[in-house]
Amino acid sequence: MKIVYWSDYSCPYCYIGKKKIKKVLDSIDERIDVEMKAFQLDPYCGKHATEDTQTRFANKYGISMNEAGQQIERISQIGISEGLDFKYATTLFTNTMDAHRLTKLAQSKKDQVISTKLIENLFKAYFTDNRELADIELLEKIGVESGLDLNEVRDVLNSDKFRDEVLKDEEEAMIYGIHGVPYFIIGEHGISGAQSYNGLKSTILRAIHREEKENKKLTSLVCGINGCKME
Repeated sequence: MKIVYWSDYSCPYCYIGKKKIKKVLDSIDERIDVEMKAFQLDPYCGKHATEDTQTRFANKYGISMNEAGQQIERISQIGISEGLDFKYATTLFTNTMDAHRLTKLAQSKKDQVISTKLIENLFKAYFTDNRELADIELLEKIGVESGLDLNEVRDVLNSDKFRDEVLKDEEEAMIYGIHGVPYFIIGEHGISGAQSYNGLKSTILRAIHREEKENKKLTSLVCGINGCKME
């Protein structure tokens, strides 16, 4: 079975949702592939942070600075409760296109270990280390630490490679009617937001059970030297 999800590296609930999915999959004795698709919360954002998180939060949602601070703290506590070193209040919000393009390079290697490590390192850089994810030198460092070749990383970051793949993910999200992330497709189920551990596990187990039932229904018509039969 395969789980596909749309996510952005500057999205706190995406980091929390990814952590929850990992916990669920670690508890299930099944081979499940997981693929992240790109979704930029602000594709027009610049290369450098222009305001602090609390100010940006207040302006974006039209709330007071005090309310913004309270909501940021509440989200941070959710992340911390999941075991994440979560410093949301001091994040530096920048453009994430290059981070997504680097993710596409990692995914092109067809190596789940490299892709998973890169995605985790990018989230950590933003929410724990509070780095600007539009920083090319930072992305080069993360790419190499995650198992990618430095020359390939530089080749991607100094060009427009994988940009079309990122935009294709976002176009696909529009087709599905996805307007917020994280958004998971698990079997035939579409799930919006970082759901509870039990809710995610129940959905994944139902999808596995349904897939197993469908596979049992499949039959093959085979002819050999001893005649024809149904398998």
